Amino acid sequence: MTIANHNENLHQNISSIDLKTLVYSQIEIQSTRLGLGVFAVQDIPRGQPILKFRGPNINFAQNFAKGEKMANPLQIDHDLYIDLEPPGLYINHSCNPNTGIFQDRILIALQHIAAGEEIFYDYSTTMDEDCWTMKCLCNSHNCRGVVTDFKYLPPDTQEYYLKLGVVQDFIVKSLGI
Repeated sequence: MTIANHNENLHQNISSIDLKTLVYSQIEIQSTRLGLGVFAVQDIPRGQPILKFRGPNINFAQNFAKGEKMANPLQIDHDLYIDLEPPGLYINHSCNPNTGIFQDRILIALQHIAAGEEIFYDYSTTMDEDCWTMKCLCNSHNCRGVVTDFKYLPPDTQEYYLKLGVVQDFIVKSLGI
């Protein structure tokens, strides 16, 4: 398996990498201003896989039934979610992320991440349900103020994430790309 994006030059062969080992060797859970977050414990190069999101698969109804405080979903299809487990559960959102999700479950570095730096991805790259939004508190220079479905992102932001290859496959297919 190869992570490849010809436009952005993200190349990394991950077929021989043990993602379970990466989880414990590259990151740790720490306190943040908003609760818990995931941080790099060593420098992580651009294109490097960081972890594979894990947890039981649940559908929309099961996710909804858990309630807002107990649900921790990562949408991987129109009616399919991963009910996230640590450490992936604690990766926070940013409108200016340093990671993205490749092949629906694998978190990769979109840029060099220095040891001690918090790891973020843009939750909107995984969402297409017209049901949930969240006030954004990322405080990045390009903060959108709200986390919502991918289709509601500005066109230039959508194009950027699509070129990087970090939009969930089911969303890309629904766009006809």
